[in-house]
Order: sequence, then C-alpha cells, then structure tokens
Amino acid sequence: MAFPRRLFAFLAFVAIPAWAIEPFVIRDIRVEGIQRIEAGTVFSYLPVKVGETMTDEKAAQAIRALFGTGFFKDVSIEADGNVLVVALQERPSIAQVDFVGVKEFDKDALIKSLRQIGLGDGRIFDRSVLDRAEQELKRQYLSRGRYAVTVTTTVTPLERNRVAINFGVDEGEVARIRQISVIGAKSFREKDLVDLFVLRTPGWMTWWSKHDQYSRQMLSADLESLRSHYLDRGYLEFSVDSTQVTISPDKKDIFISVSITEGPKYTVSDIKVAGELLLPEEEIRKLITVKPGEIYSRNRIAESTKNISDRLGNDGYAFANVNAAPELDRSKNQASFTFFIDPGRRVYVRRINIAGNNRTRDEVIRREMRQIESGWYSGEQINLSRTRVDRLGYFTEVNVETPSVTGTTDQVDVNFSVVERPTGNILLGAGFGSGEGVTLSGAVSQQNIFGSGKFVSLQLNSGRINSVYALSYTDPYFTVDGISQGFDIYSRKIDAFQGGLGRYSAKSDGAGIRFGVPVTELDTINYGLAYEETKITTFADSPLFYRDYVATFGRQTDAIIASAGWVRDGRDSLIYPTKGVMQRANGEVAVPGGSLRYYKATYQYQRYVPLTRHYTLMLNGELGYGDGLDDKPMPFFKNFFAGGVNSVRGFRSGTLGPKDQNGDPRGGSHKMVGNVEFLFPFPGMQNDKSVRMSGFVDAGMISEKYDVGQFRYSSGLSVFWSSPMGPLKISFAVPLNAQSNDRRQAFQFTFGGAF
Repeated sequence: MAFPRRLFAFLAFVAIPAWAIEPFVIRDIRVEGIQRIEAGTVFSYLPVKVGETMTDEKAAQAIRALFGTGFFKDVSIEADGNVLVVALQERPSIAQVDFVGVKEFDKDALIKSLRQIGLGDGRIFDRSVLDRAEQELKRQYLSRGRYAVTVTTTVTPLERNRVAINFGVDEGEVARIRQISVIGAKSFREKDLVDLFVLRTPGWMTWWSKHDQYSRQMLSADLESLRSHYLDRGYLEFSVDSTQVTISPDKKDIFISVSITEGPKYTVSDIKVAGELLLPEEEIRKLITVKPGEIYSRNRIAESTKNISDRLGNDGYAFANVNAAPELDRSKNQASFTFFIDPGRRVYVRRINIAGNNRTRDEVIRREMRQIESGWYSGEQINLSRTRVDRLGYFTEVNVETPSVTGTTDQVDVNFSVVERPTGNILLGAGFGSGEGVTLSGAVSQQNIFGSGKFVSLQLNSGRINSVYALSYTDPYFTVDGISQGFDIYSRKIDAFQGGLGRYSAKSDGAGIRFGVPVTELDTINYGLAYEETKITTFADSPLFYRDYVATFGRQTDAIIASAGWVRDGRDSLIYPTKGVMQRANGEVAVPGGSLRYYKATYQYQRYVPLTRHYTLMLNGELGYGDGLDDKPMPFFKNFFAGGVNSVRGFRSGTLGPKDQNGDPRGGSHKMVGNVEFLFPFPGMQNDKSVRMSGFVDAGMISEKYDVGQFRYSSGLSVFWSSPMGPLKISFAVPLNAQSNDRRQAFQFTFGGAF
C-alpha cells in the first residue's frame, strides 16, 4: 500500500507542469473534502496566501507540503476563476487498537508503547507505521525465545472514515536449547567445557532463570568464559573459529555448536621489565605474580599489569599504562613477556564531587574520605574512601569515577555517586516450631537520622514473655577525629515461665554511656560505663537454682559495669560482603560499688573468602566465657545463650545448653558457636546484590565448661533479602544431632520494615 501512494505522489509532482495553470492572483481559497481536520490547519501548510500570485511551481509546493503532513491520501489543486480550490481526501483515523492471544506481555503496556510511535486511538492511520509496529512486536517475541510466533494484523473500516486495528497473535511455544556442542576440544572433556556456559539445556531451575533460552549477549559472555578457561591454563593461541546457532523446523528446539582450536600449551620462559621505571625494578618484580617456569595464565598477566598500575596510581600516576608484550618460541612452546611501563603525567585531584545523596548530608560522606582535594591522586586512598562510605550501610551502591579535567593534563575529579537505601527499620522477628508455636520480637531503629549519620534505636516490645523498652543513641563523629559517643537507657522484663524458659521473672533497669576511639583505618577501641538494677521474682515451684541465687543476693541487685572492646572490620561491604575479615573482642566486669561481682569476655572472628565472582565462603566463630568474682557466682541472667536464626539454626532461640530441674534452658558461662556458609546469588538474579542464598552448617554449645560433646549441629538453606520494605532473613534448618530435651525450630525468619 505504501508503494502505490508514493508512486501516485511522484506522478502528481511530475504531472503538475502539464496542468499548465495560468498564473493568477488568488482572490479566495476553498478547501474541499475535509471532515475532521480544520481548514485553518490546511491553510497553515499552504505556501500561498490570498492576494498572492498562483503559479505552477507554488502548486507543486502546496501538494508536497500537504502530502508531507501525513493527513491525506489524495491531494489536488485546481483553479475556479480566481479561486484556488484545494481538494483533499483524508486518511482514516484509528478508532481502536486491540490484541488477541497476547499472554507474554501486558496489553496496556503494548498499547502505550504503540501510541509512542503514532499508532493509537485518535491517531491518523498510516500503513507504514502499522507495518513497523508489527515487526517490532515480532522482535519482542523473538527476544523471549518464541521463534514460532505469528502476528496477523487486521484493519477493519468503520463509519465516519475510521478503522479498527486488531493484532492476532499466536505466541507458539518458547524455544529451548536442546544441545550445546564444543567441537575441537582435546585437552578437556566437552561436558566440563559446556558446564562453563550460563546458557544450558533445560534443568530444574531454568524455568526461573530462563538460561535455557537463547540470547546472543549471553552466548558472547559464555564464549568469553570459554576463552578465559583456556587462556588461564596455558593455551595462549586458543581461538573460537565459528559459532553456529540452528533452530529445528518446528521452531521449538535450538542447537548451539562452537568450533575451537586449542593450540599448544605454553609455559613462561622469562619476565622482563622495560620503559620508564619510577620504582625500583625489584619492587616492580614483586608485583608481577607470574613467574618463569609456570604455565601461562592470562588472568595472572592481567593481575600483574593491574598491580603495577595501581602501585603507580598510589603515587599520583592515575593514567599509567602497563602492557605485557609476549615473544613466542613455538618450537619449545614457551613465551617470554616484557612489561612495558609508561607512567604518564603525575596528576592531582581538583575536586571531590558527591551525587545521589538526597537524604544523607554531604559532610557525612566527606568525613569518610581519605583522598583529599588538591592532593596527589592516590588509587589506594580513593579505594579506601569508597570502602568506608560503603561500610556506613546507608547506600546500596557506591560508585567512583575519576575523569580528567577538560583542558588540563595533570588534574582529575573524583566523582562519588551513591544510591541511598532506607536506613530505618521496624524489625519483626518470628519463628515457628511444632512444640512451641510462633514466637515474636520487634524494634524500631534509624541508622541515619535526618541524614546526619547518627544512630537512634527505640525498642518497644510488650509481649507476653519479653517486655523491652530501650532507647539507644550513637554519634559516630562526636569529635572531628572520629571518636564516637553513645548512650543507652533501658528497661527489660522477662517472664521466663510464660515462654517455657524457666520458673522465674526478671526486671532490669539501666543506663550507660560508651565511647569508640579509632586507632587505625580498620581498628576501633570501645569502652563504656553503665549502671543496672535487677529485680528477680521466683515462685514456689521455681527450681532450686533460682531460689539459691535469691537467697544469696536478695531479690534486688545492682551492678556498676565497666566494658571495653576492640573491633577490626576489613570487610568490603556492610550489606553484601564478599571478602575481608571482621574481628570483635569485648569484655565487661562488674566493678566494686554494686552488689554483683562478675566478668564476661567474648570474641568473634568472621571471614569472607571469594571463590568466584558470584560465590563466597563465609566462616564465623564465636567464643564466650564468664565467671563470678570475690567468691560470688556469676548471675544466671548474665549467662550465655545460643540457638536461633543468628546462632545455631534449627534450634529455638536461646534454648541450647544446660536445663533446670523442669527441663527449661538456663544458659551457661561458656559459649562456642561456629558457622560455615556457602553464599551464592539467588537463581536467575546474579547481578542483584539485594538478595542471595546460602547453604550452611552450624555448630554450637552452651555449658559450664568447654565440652565438644555438648555441641549441637544443624544444616540447611538460608535466604537474605535487603528488600524495599527492610531486611528479610529466612532459614530452614534440620538439626543433625538433636537430643530428646532439645527444642527444635526448623523454620525461622526475621523481617524488618524499612522507612
């Protein structure tokens, strides 16, 4: 349809001189044939006005202008005396657009997208636009793996020069990858090479991940993974010769064939350093991780060039260029490498710019900066600044760019861009066990109140078992050099007998002040002082353990508690750590002046080991020890407890360890907990850092002495999601050696509503 119209228009333009309109002065202009379009619109496109002289050239211009609007399918210019007659035939308008058979996409979204390209209710109907829309719809289906899709377009004429457009879609079935072949592999099994691919044949989770659907981008990434596999194992001349993707005649099955040439396996014969050496050659060679005699590895070569570039970057050479040039000895299958170093010009930082912090104040971010403005560029200090900002926990993303300053050769800007996350939480915790039913807890906190970086927590819990009213406040920069100050005021009451934890109740009221002193970039020393009063209530059937305590100390006791601690946090992120070590040691002692005399000490070691880009191993260990002083026992309500979603999963919170005469847990003076977790992305969400899963093994014990025989073990799966509504942690665990008096709880979760 489009071609005949263009041909008609062309013939009309050619034929205009043949009409041989005699020039005349236009006395009036009459428009005929319009129904919806206003005459004023037509007049606005005409190149002549009343009073002007009409010629053949102006008639041709008028026809071209009116055809160019797209409103008309026929245009003619005539003269009736001194009246210019413009005869028009309008294109039909679109009355409605409908879809039949569409399930893969939302119809409203399709209609909205079509309106953006000019195909919608009330728009002028244009066959070329309709053809383009049909092809785009097919393309969208092809991108979803539906290669058998057919789209039938029907245009139905309606009254008043209107049309109805209907897209009839037969989506067909999604085409699945049935086979992936690697041809030419000799050194590795084909199955092992295919396992390197993200694309795969249908499996038990591909319904979610869609990895069994062909994607050109994903295939390119898989070929790069294949190439890296060979290049990191010595095959320096490896190449992908061809890639063939075929589809079955019924368009349901896809077959991928990759032809490769492995080439020989190379070893490194020699390492040389050349270029402008601003550092001692001995120091540079220490940065080169590949050594003579080793198997060639592209990854280690790249790592070496990066190490040298980063080291030069720490001295201000932000644009240092390091290249490793190979020299091949094909007769011996050896390669020597020369690292050519061009440090470039030394540069300094002009400005540090921050963007994306709509709520958090600039000063909260800037005080974490270790790179200073107007100072020499330092890649190490910039990376440390990024890590410190990320560890604040206020942002889901922290990105850094260092563009050069236009018009200069020795200046860069450091641009930090952050994506804020909700830092307030309404925390709800719950667990369910067949014998204990549902348990609940809750708290309200704001880590970044008013964007100041200060922490405020208000815990309100008036539950049947636990009643907690606590207010905590922390100013991380009480002084300009980073000394923090905080205080806590609390009132806690536990009716242990209501929860089956013991026949007693305890109410503690206290207040304290604490300080944190940073001693290095990673280390902080904490110390504090608090005062606490505790009132114990026992019952006639309370176990002798609790009644003896009340007989010794009385129903009401007080304590002045001095505390000190050390934290070293080298994790790369607070929200999504993948590497680094965190260590924490704390001690508290009830000093003279109160009726209680005891001490407690705890130590935690947590390590994240990156296994691959997406997989991380987490190791966690905790120790606790406590005892009484001055021949007084350790208060039972200061005992250690274990079990629960953040300890040994699969056992009810706080129930591991010694039991009283009624079989209720009473805690212990010795604690040992260990966790091993294999962290991985949620299937199909590799690039989403807000959610990940883990398989874990937990172990722990509470006792009056360290006894391996008291350990309880569990194993299971866990999911952590930093959702828009707050952090959600779910675990399902199976105890591996539970005893008859242990309280199991397979399903546990905590959920926080963010604000």
